[in-house]
Amino acid sequence: MTTPAGLLLTPGAGASRESPALVTVEQTLADAVPPLPVRRVDFPYRLEGRRMPDRAPVAVGHLRTEAASWADELGVGTDRLLLGGRSYGGRMCSMAVAEGLPAAGLVLLSYPLHPPGRPEKLRVEHFGQIEVPTLFVSGDKDPFGTPDELASHVATIPGPVTTVTLSGAHDMRGVAREKAVAQAVATWVATL
Repeated sequence: MTTPAGLLLTPGAGASRESPALVTVEQTLADAVPPLPVRRVDFPYRLEGRRMPDRAPVAVGHLRTEAASWADELGVGTDRLLLGGRSYGGRMCSMAVAEGLPAAGLVLLSYPLHPPGRPEKLRVEHFGQIEVPTLFVSGDKDPFGTPDELASHVATIPGPVTTVTLSGAHDMRGVAREKAVAQAVATWVATL
């Protein structure tokens, strides 16, 4: 596999690109050997000052544009970029890749398998089209999907999958947890 040229990182629905967890991932990868550039981006609804997240076609279209723009800046194709994010952001990245956006891999932090308390409302229909290396970092008490639920559903992904389970719930608040998430990402990136 080709070494990734960068990571395009997106926030969860209730956060912005300035989310401390995303900033910590960026700082950790900047200090890695070799360093990996990270671009943190917001979705259109956030840029326009709205609270309601964009529907998937809008978010996926935005990701395609952002990935192409950054890949051009780096002098590579989008197939050299890792795409990812937390919760909603990661889900949108995984959908973009499943729909054909070339990428080097996916970094999915606190992937929302289903809404809390509604395990029948799964958000995994596109997993069978993900063929790139994929990292899932989740909490062991995440109401959006238990470790067992995650293991069951990621088995449908044809590409190589790595799962890291940390203590905690869906959020990634707190310096120690943010660092643990960032270190899990850096460790995985080093294997690519």
